[in-house]
Amino acid sequence: MDAAAMAATWREVVDSPYLRDLPFKLELNEDGKVEFAMSPATNRHSYWRFRIGVLLERTLGGEALVECSILTSKGVKVADVVWCSPAFLARHGYETPYTQAPELCVEVISPSNTADELANKTQLYLEAGAVEAWIVREDGTVELYGPEGRRMQSALGVKVAPLEV
Repeated sequence: MDAAAMAATWREVVDSPYLRDLPFKLELNEDGKVEFAMSPATNRHSYWRFRIGVLLERTLGGEALVECSILTSKGVKVADVVWCSPAFLARHGYETPYTQAPELCVEVISPSNTADELANKTQLYLEAGAVEAWIVREDGTVELYGPEGRRMQSALGVKVAPLEV
């Protein structure tokens, strides 16, 4: 399925009255098929999503978004948190899904996430244009990745060892 068709399918999913009030998030796989993409949320997971968004906006300016849909080479994936620079927002606004990944994409580990799943999503965000991708554990430990692989510190200037909010 090409990018335009995938984006159109995602907009159909978003606009569907049958899928609107589901208690979990959805993603599209590379064939445009709907996949369930969330384990039951923990309050710690919710805490980190909010705190990371606040940290990013305070440190970097721009805007942080939660549950952000991004078109990747393997379908539409939904990042827990993203950070968008003013320049990114000027180019893309709030298109749904984003056809390019925002500069920073964050996955907060849920109980049902596997290491492979998180590694794959991180790689997809980077391939889709993210400058950096993070995986955040319940204790606030952060793994940072860039196109070159694992990073020891953020290229965006955010102090994350351990995550400070």
